[in-house]
Amino acid sequence: MSESTLRDKIAELRGLAEKQNVDISRELAELEQKLREPQPAPPTTENEAWQRVELARHPERPTTLQYAERIFDDFVELHGDRAYGDDSALVGGIALLNGMPVTFFGHQKGQNMKDNLKRNFGMAHPEGYRKALRLARQAAKFGRPILSFIDTPGAYPGVSGEDRGISQAIALNMKEFAVLPVPIVATILGEGGSGGAIGIGVADIVLMMENAYYSVITPEGCASILLRDSSRAREAAALLKLTPQDLLRFRVVDRIVTEPEQGAHRDPAGAAAALKADILTSLGVLSRRSTETLLSLRNEKFLSLGVFQEEEARRKGLIQRLRDFF
Repeated sequence: MSESTLRDKIAELRGLAEKQNVDISRELAELEQKLREPQPAPPTTENEAWQRVELARHPERPTTLQYAERIFDDFVELHGDRAYGDDSALVGGIALLNGMPVTFFGHQKGQNMKDNLKRNFGMAHPEGYRKALRLARQAAKFGRPILSFIDTPGAYPGVSGEDRGISQAIALNMKEFAVLPVPIVATILGEGGSGGAIGIGVADIVLMMENAYYSVITPEGCASILLRDSSRAREAAALLKLTPQDLLRFRVVDRIVTEPEQGAHRDPAGAAAALKADILTSLGVLSRRSTETLLSLRNEKFLSLGVFQEEEARRKGLIQRLRDFF
């Protein structure tokens, strides 16, 4: 939206506020001050969105375990969901982060065809999500912060996943993670696909690597279903608003982690160092919150996404409309 259009909208809302006898002069002054400041970058273009998708899927992009090796002092991988078996597409365990015990888990892709077949291309089965929940409950029992690493095109969509209850496993994780009484920091490393991502994505702070994407569906799936043409995936990527910049603006994620030039695969050690610094900063913020505050803010964060009210206090509604322009 151009500056002139924003000024017209502010003028329109000023008139509406006067007509309804609502005082929003202070908020109007603050927003007019913002108009005089440098404006945010324009929306992501089609090419920029698709470039993020391609980099997120780069075959040499660092995986969860590769980040773990560089971020943690030491870690022990744990296996199994204690119900069906182990899922190598979702890994996790206990680690030391600058001497502090933490629990971690995340999607694990392979970096060659053989390894990808073993890891199911990072698409977890129900037992993978149950393993994550088992580790999360263990972390809550012993008071360890939780670090979640997201990198999947989605949960496994095959018959075996449905047979073993993939929808129920993801839904249970969302419910349980919302009330875990320990800090949770989630990071979208590469692909953040649909329920497969949100199954370990409920967190107090959500970080996102600079060349990652986070979306309810893949661009190819969106193009095929909504645009009726799978070849329009590049166009769909832009329409989905799946880039870190888009999602930060929508408050779906809290911070973007800067990657080395040309992507994390060019300098995995540098990418890990940047991520570690942001994780430590995030845990420092969360450690100062009481359990009650932690849970209250976590639930408010996710319950407010996409919510709107048709009837709201006049003043609050007007102010929100002003803020939406920015």
